[in-house]
This record gives sequence, structure tokens and C-alpha cells, in this order.
Amino acid sequence: MRSILRITQKGTGNMNMDANSSDYDVSILRPAIYKNDITFRGRQLSDGDLSKVKKSLRTLHSLEIMATNIYRFQMTGRQDDLNKELLAAMCNEQTHISDFLVRLYEYGLTPSPLRGMWWIAGFIFGFGSRILGKKAVLTIGVWVESKAVHHYEELLKAAPWDEATYKTIAKDQADERGHIHTWQTMLKHLENSK
Repeated sequence: MRSILRITQKGTGNMNMDANSSDYDVSILRPAIYKNDITFRGRQLSDGDLSKVKKSLRTLHSLEIMATNIYRFQMTGRQDDLNKELLAAMCNEQTHISDFLVRLYEYGLTPSPLRGMWWIAGFIFGFGSRILGKKAVLTIGVWVESKAVHHYEELLKAAPWDEATYKTIAKDQADERGHIHTWQTMLKHLENSK
């Protein structure tokens, strides 16, 4: 059974574990990961199949690093709907990074040593579109997520995935489709408001 940690903070700034506190309540609803949640994978794969898994997982992990940075550097200090959506998208992409990082290590693999280049690419796309304005932010979002969905489709077919990993990749691909819908909807509203 998964545990849910409820942390409350008293007005004094002291953290405690009292779920009955009358002061404001900050709930962290994140399942804890235990060793029984980790499954070592790929032992039965040939070297060729493991190489396909490695290439695919490294690609997915690196692209999610880029996507996270795009959203991170598109955000501004404004408290508006766009920044809410960007923050939600960034957090969502961070869960994808975690998904693929865990899978890499479960397969006995490591992340790409070149993943820092994807971090830089995310910064360039994110900050560059932020400078160009809201329309550029949304257009880059649609373009990047459309490319991501296409990559996911190819990578789902590229390697002999176990069922759990296949479902994780498919779930993350569905998240990317949701981002496309969000950015397209906001782009239409922006264009219609002119």
C-alpha cells in the first residue's frame, strides 16, 4: 500500500507531522517509492535488443530534459493563466524525466552523457520564445510537443518493451497530446482576441 505524507506547517515556520493541525495545511500527495517498486529489467534481452532499449530510453529522457527547460524558461513572473499552464506542463515533464531515468537504471543503463546539450537546447527554445512573446511561446509549445508525440510513436515500436515500460511510455505520450491541445486552444484564443 502506498503511503501519503501529510505535512502541516504552523505559523511559526516549524514543520511537524500533525495531520490535525488547525493552522494552514500543505499536503504533498506523492507516492513514496520503495525497493519493491523497482524491477530489474532486460536480463532476457539480446545485446541488440538491449541496445535498442538504451537508445530509445536515452532519447526519451534527453527530450524530456529539453521540454522541462523550455517551459521553465518560458515562464515569467506574471500570475496569469499562461504561467499556470507552463508551470503545470513543466512539472508534468519532470515526472517524465523521472519515469525514464528510473527505467534506464532498471535496465542497467545510464543516461546519455550528452544530455546537457538538451538542457541547453531547452533553454534556447524556452528563453528565445519568451523574448518573442506569448504567440511564440504557444507556437513553440505546439511544435515541440508535436515532435515529441511523433518521437514517442517511433520509440514505442523501436524496442522490445516489457508491458509496464510500454504503458509508461504510452501514458507519457498521452500527456504530450494533452499539452498540444492546451497550447493550440490558448493560441486560438490569442488569435481570436486580436
